[in-house]
Amino acid sequence: MTRGWFVTGTDTAVGKTRASCALLHALRERHARCVGMKPVAAGVDARGDNEDVLALRAASNTKVPAALDNPVLLAAAVAPHIAAARDGLTIEIDAIVRAYAALSAEADAVVVEGAGGFLVPLSGAQTGADLAAALGLPVILVVGLRLGCLNHALLTRDAIAARGLRLAGWIANRLDPSMQEQTANLDYLRAHLPAPCLADWPWQPAAEARMLALKLALPD
Repeated sequence: MTRGWFVTGTDTAVGKTRASCALLHALRERHARCVGMKPVAAGVDARGDNEDVLALRAASNTKVPAALDNPVLLAAAVAPHIAAARDGLTIEIDAIVRAYAALSAEADAVVVEGAGGFLVPLSGAQTGADLAAALGLPVILVVGLRLGCLNHALLTRDAIAARGLRLAGWIANRLDPSMQEQTANLDYLRAHLPAPCLADWPWQPAAEARMLALKLALPD
């Protein structure tokens, strides 16, 4: 049976991709076929590639068709619903769920990285939370440790629970080395997030995912 997780964050640019890649590297020690999925990626380079998608593919040990690991690729690095409108597209959650099902048939473990924060709009009516609920996977929350993270983490915790999803674990990713009372903030999160802390990564912008995997506990 394929195992899968949905990785979300307290905001955009808090380390979801590094967490997803580290998780893939850790899973590769246990599973022969591990693959990352970026259902919705916004922003491409001059070659038409998205850096998050490329990073997930590099961390995976199974190659799959692009239509499965990245079914929606949008040109502009803006909110997905805006980028999709610019491209003349509509993001369809049902199509993404079908892609995930096909991907699961080719893998033992799948790590799905969401776009932006948990409630990022995918259309005028649906958000990333609706996608997570449709997939029904346990959620891993990446907390970008900086001023305001407690509020963002607790709001995301409540949004995950409201969708009937299980928080399988969370990762503390230290983004601001000058932040005061980091230990006190972490203690508060440990007391108020109903899941284990899988990792507490220090401020290391250049750290490789395979090295971060050494300091990551796998979720149940």
